[in-house]
Amino acid sequence: MKILKNNLNCELNIRTEKDFPTKGVEFIDITPLIIQKKVLKKITNTFAKEIKDKNVDYILAPEARGFLFGACVATKLGIGLIPVRKKGKLPPSTVEKTFDYEKEYGKDTLEIPKLVNENYKDKNFYILDDIYATGNTLKAIERTVKKLGGNVIGMGVVLNIKELNNNKNLFSIIDVNES
Repeated sequence: MKILKNNLNCELNIRTEKDFPTKGVEFIDITPLIIQKKVLKKITNTFAKEIKDKNVDYILAPEARGFLFGACVATKLGIGLIPVRKKGKLPPSTVEKTFDYEKEYGKDTLEIPKLVNENYKDKNFYILDDIYATGNTLKAIERTVKKLGGNVIGMGVVLNIKELNNNKNLFSIIDVNES
């Protein structure tokens, strides 16, 4: 893995695992970035600075590592966090929308929960996740929010695998190429 950009200005300690979760996929483990309290604080502050003036009502964060960063940033900004869950993790009565999408190594289904005392229409959302490869997860969430009448103000990730996508509108803290 080659580091192209590191806005954290620190040693990254990112681990990789070949053929995980399936053969042919190289898993990028950013757990060390969460473990190191100074690095987690830098990540949180970097996202907060990026989002603070965008009039965002909620952060949408996909399961599971997106929750970690999304919760930190939402707390720092004093806004709500919407956890985007894998199908079957939410009681059916609490689900606003279920949608399928294609991941790098198979299909998956996610669910967006209902909001409390309001709906998605005309609300402003920022989608935040850990890693962006092909971008299919974030794109599927964006499409779903738009179908519900919401506005996606931006998308951000901790680590962007640049050679797998050409998203010029994505905010990323770290950019890498796998080769």
